[in-house]
Amino acid sequence: MVLALKFRPKRFEEVIGQDAIIKTLTNSLDNNRLAHAYLFSGLRGSGKTSTARIFAKALQCDHGPTSNPCEACENCIMANENRHIDIIEMDAASNRKIEDIRELIEHTKYKPTYGRYKIFIIDEVHMLTNEAFNALLKTLEEPPEYVKFIMATTDPLKLPATILSRVQHFRFNKINEKLIENYLIKILTIENVEFENEALRLLIKSAKGSIRDSLTLLDQAIAYSRGHIDTESVVEMLGIINPEIISKIFEAVLKEDKKEVKNLVNQIKDYDIEAILDEVILYVKDAVFNSSLPLVTAGRFLNIISDARELIKYNTDNEFVLLLMFFRMIEAIKPHKIDDLIAQIEQKIDVKAYKPKVEVKEDLFKKLIKKIKERDIDLGVCFETSVKFISFENGVITWESCPDENCNNMFKRFYSPVIRPLINEIFGIGTKVDVIRCQKKNELKNEVKPLQKKEVKNIFSKSDDVINKVREIFGSDVKITKINHQ
Repeated sequence: MVLALKFRPKRFEEVIGQDAIIKTLTNSLDNNRLAHAYLFSGLRGSGKTSTARIFAKALQCDHGPTSNPCEACENCIMANENRHIDIIEMDAASNRKIEDIRELIEHTKYKPTYGRYKIFIIDEVHMLTNEAFNALLKTLEEPPEYVKFIMATTDPLKLPATILSRVQHFRFNKINEKLIENYLIKILTIENVEFENEALRLLIKSAKGSIRDSLTLLDQAIAYSRGHIDTESVVEMLGIINPEIISKIFEAVLKEDKKEVKNLVNQIKDYDIEAILDEVILYVKDAVFNSSLPLVTAGRFLNIISDARELIKYNTDNEFVLLLMFFRMIEAIKPHKIDDLIAQIEQKIDVKAYKPKVEVKEDLFKKLIKKIKERDIDLGVCFETSVKFISFENGVITWESCPDENCNNMFKRFYSPVIRPLINEIFGIGTKVDVIRCQKKNELKNEVKPLQKKEVKNIFSKSDDVINKVREIFGSDVKITKINHQ
């Protein structure tokens, strides 16, 4: 008999890795708080169908419902031998039509023949058609008091919400690898089979958290290795890469030895590349957990592996894809810290000789003029022609202002909304402005007065000459009203 059937759990305490579910079911049995429909969902080989059968037996036991079936009464014996007339198992993958569900519903109309309940175990229930689900709804919601439904599925998301709302849903977890390892060691001890721990771990890793898959692979390994399960025979049987080769490749990567990487890749190039990438990811994961690989480097490695997965869709040369992946990893480990990058840059650049560029104060004033022009060209021209920069010290900017009447009006209008914010932006918030009145303007005023008196005398003398000349030509009776001076 195969190990998966020989060591199939017969009691609740034999189910491993599902403690919370088992505790809930046993408590409901002991306290007689039973639902009419249950749904068990989870990974294949996680114990769903086995738990359903144990639960059905616990309901039918002569001393039940109880969490500890006696295993001696006729109900328990028939349940263990899968021949109980009132425990009906149905595979929904092959009986998925509405006619099959109608036949099941017809069975619910008759009371149990021998046991306490009529129990229907429906495996892979997600395979039923929509019509079959709809036919089951009414019976599932209000079944007779002697009817119990236990449904199992690997894909609960495919079940209609109307079904999920009518059942108690139990989610079976992926079983911990350490629990599976202990379980397999116990079985191998009973079977008197020698084994290597590393070989056992490879089998468990390939099973991916499934007890049934682990037992199936263990059966295969016992047959292949002729009673002694070693790492080499398991690697050959499964067609996977020996983890030691992956370890050697990463040692070469960390040493930046491309020649050794090339030799090792040549040894594994004929294996399935997807399996190789899976092993590489597992190595990186273990290295991170063991703190032997920095997180930054691990993140880069995973990105490189992801790129390699994309590349194999377009390139059938596995050797090239693997070499490219590992060579990129060699490049990725070089600057794994900012400090290393800084050290490399400092070797090329003389940091002490470097002097930061200090912005000249006059340049700041030119920048201010440029900014004002960007806001308003006329205002900028006025500011450029009328204001002269003198100094900027201790947060005070000093300038000389010589605007004409038009520019002066513009300054009054636009100083607060335009000029002042730009001063704060360029020279700093809180900068004070010290304005010096224009000296040239005062000098010009002093010069204008004598010039005006002299020009008036010249204008009057010229006017008399013009009047006399006109009267001489046109006669003394001519009336002159206005003389325009050019």
